[in-house]
Amino acid sequence: MEIIPVEGVPEVRPGDRLADLLVAGSVAFQDGDVVVVTQKVVSKAEGRMVAVDHDDPRARAAGVEGESVRVLRRRGDLVITETSAGFVCANAGVDLSNVPEGFATLLPVDADRSARRIRDGLRARTGVEVAVVVSDTFGRPWRRGLTDVAIGCAGIAAVVDLRGTTDTQGRELHVTEVAVVDELAGAAELVMGKASGICAAVVRGVDPTWLREGGSVRAEIVRPPAEDLFR
Repeated sequence: MEIIPVEGVPEVRPGDRLADLLVAGSVAFQDGDVVVVTQKVVSKAEGRMVAVDHDDPRARAAGVEGESVRVLRRRGDLVITETSAGFVCANAGVDLSNVPEGFATLLPVDADRSARRIRDGLRARTGVEVAVVVSDTFGRPWRRGLTDVAIGCAGIAAVVDLRGTTDTQGRELHVTEVAVVDELAGAAELVMGKASGICAAVVRGVDPTWLREGGSVRAEIVRPPAEDLFR
């Protein structure tokens, strides 16, 4: 398996077609590639940017509340909220990093749809069949450190269900479901970094059985509140 940064993508602006910019980058896409694209550039291209005074905590708080359907926890300036897509994350995903002074980015309205749009654009421009994952940086309960996870996908199963298969000892697996798009997002971040200006990466050589039409983070990964012990 290879993880290849897509270099040479210019600064993304509202209205840009991400597929066009990615095709102009440093990687020639191949059938079966998984293209991981950061939420930040997806949000920029879709115009999900709002003016905000970075020095005004009240303005930042108003932006977070506007993107939240529920506030789960507060500690100082940190707010853990649930977004309309069901993501539980810090500050509803409102992000001040890597954007022009005076602005913040919001999460895509529907990141699965964003992934489908990029995938369709890449197919139209190159003729190759790829999967697309939209990634974002999340913290995690009970563990320090940040990692990238998937907030949208297309052309790949978000979860690979191993229930009913057997382990190396022949015992049947009853609960094992692997969030492969989260693992691919974390792997891609290793070559993208946080301050390198690389907004996409290709993961090449994934198990072809993961690839299929459809795929949805919201439908497959977001745990319904009724199944969540902590909400």
